[in-house]
Amino acid sequence: MKRNRRARFGAFAGRSLSARLAAATLGLVIGGSAALADCKDPPGPDVDWTDCLKERLMLDGETLTGANFDGAKLSGSDFESAKLAGASLQVSELVRASFRDADLSNANFEKALSSRADFGGANLSGARLVKAEFLRVSFADSDLSGADMRDGDFLRNDFTGANLAGANFEGAIVPRALFNNANLAGTVFTRTFLYYSRFEGSNLSEVVDLTQEQLDQTCGDKDTKLPPGLTVPVRWPCGED
Repeated sequence: MKRNRRARFGAFAGRSLSARLAAATLGLVIGGSAALADCKDPPGPDVDWTDCLKERLMLDGETLTGANFDGAKLSGSDFESAKLAGASLQVSELVRASFRDADLSNANFEKALSSRADFGGANLSGARLVKAEFLRVSFADSDLSGADMRDGDFLRNDFTGANLAGANFEGAIVPRALFNNANLAGTVFTRTFLYYSRFEGSNLSEVVDLTQEQLDQTCGDKDTKLPPGLTVPVRWPCGED
């Protein structure tokens, strides 16, 4: 009797498990189709391309305000002069992408990955780049005022002539970056790693939490203005890197 009950239970369990697997498979198919349909949506305000493969697209001048590109693969795409205010690009991939002169105000690049991308002249005021990993990216002449760069990795980034007023680099890794002639009024450098970063011609007199130890690892010249209480490092001026 017990064997029969076990057999009946086993058969029921098997059918139940099969049903669950079938439902799960159906859900994946339906979900996959929905995700695929989203990725086919045309570019426009509030478009949702979450986790979509969108490499090497020509989107220059497009209006993409409030768009969701979280987890999207956007490498090689051209967003020059595009309107991306408030867009979300968290955990996106932006290798060799161009955002020249784009409006990225209040955009979210948290944990985004980029290499050799161009943000020259772009408006990134109030943007969030927390824990972003950007290698050899150009922000020359861009507006990063009030940007949140905490705990990001910005190796060899070019901030030449950029507006970094009020930007927060707390805990960020920023070695061999260029800050020449950048606006650094109120820029926060709390625990920022600045090894061999260049500040020739820059005004550091209003930066926040820059220590002598940090300054000694940087490069500057006779035109670099120092914060009160700090002295010119012995290594200045540095040679070519």
